[in-house]
Amino acid sequence: MKNWQPTPFLKCSLALHLALLLAWLLQPASWPLLLAIFLLDHLVIALAGLWPRSRLLGENLVRLPAAAAARGEVAITIDDGPDPVVTPQVLRILAAHGAKASFFCIGERAAAHPELVQAIVAAGHAVENHGQRHRNALAFSGFAGWRRELADAQHTLTALAGSPPRFYRALAGIRNPFLDPVLQSLGLRLASWTRRGFDTRNASASDVLARLSRDLAAGNILLLHDGHAARDAGGEPVILAVLPELLTLLARHGLRPVTLRDACHES
Repeated sequence: MKNWQPTPFLKCSLALHLALLLAWLLQPASWPLLLAIFLLDHLVIALAGLWPRSRLLGENLVRLPAAAAARGEVAITIDDGPDPVVTPQVLRILAAHGAKASFFCIGERAAAHPELVQAIVAAGHAVENHGQRHRNALAFSGFAGWRRELADAQHTLTALAGSPPRFYRALAGIRNPFLDPVLQSLGLRLASWTRRGFDTRNASASDVLARLSRDLAAGNILLLHDGHAARDAGGEPVILAVLPELLTLLARHGLRPVTLRDACHES
């Protein structure tokens, strides 16, 4: 682990734990009140982990750096793939608009479709880490669980893409205090989003586009899905209807889609 430091929020929480322990040793009869304070503190920690854009538990990229925004850049990030049906169509749409994106890939899916990872890289996009197995219970893991999930994906994706991912996105953005030291040890940065379209459960392309384009501005990080994509009444993945409209809208506003790596100058 390299140079990991807990956030001020976590330092205060740790100090509170020590103070509660000392108070219990000095006044054992006060344990009901001390327990209530202890539980309240853990409730706040849990809520911080459930808030995808929170920085209370560690660094979290929710917007591009100011320099990227000044250049008129935005980031389109695409999660849960690669998907053998959807991803090739997404790549064709991006190519038609001259846009670059960051694909947060699941390690197991990438290993099952290595040719798609190679196609993503060959088109100039970035492959980033979305975990090896994409399991809902990961948010309840300790250090070892987070380490295993991220390190396995890092190994898989590095071998397939030819370079290591630089960013990690948690499943639904949910995490706990054990994630940040794991990220630091693997040289990864946590990236969430400025806004998302909820396109895994909303099959209305107009609704998804409206969510993504609300207050659209330089520096935005936008989230879509090529894996687990919702389907419209005709069975079409909603991202395929949304993405061309979104890219046209970005061009109309003079905004340029780039990878997170390019925006943040990560090699």
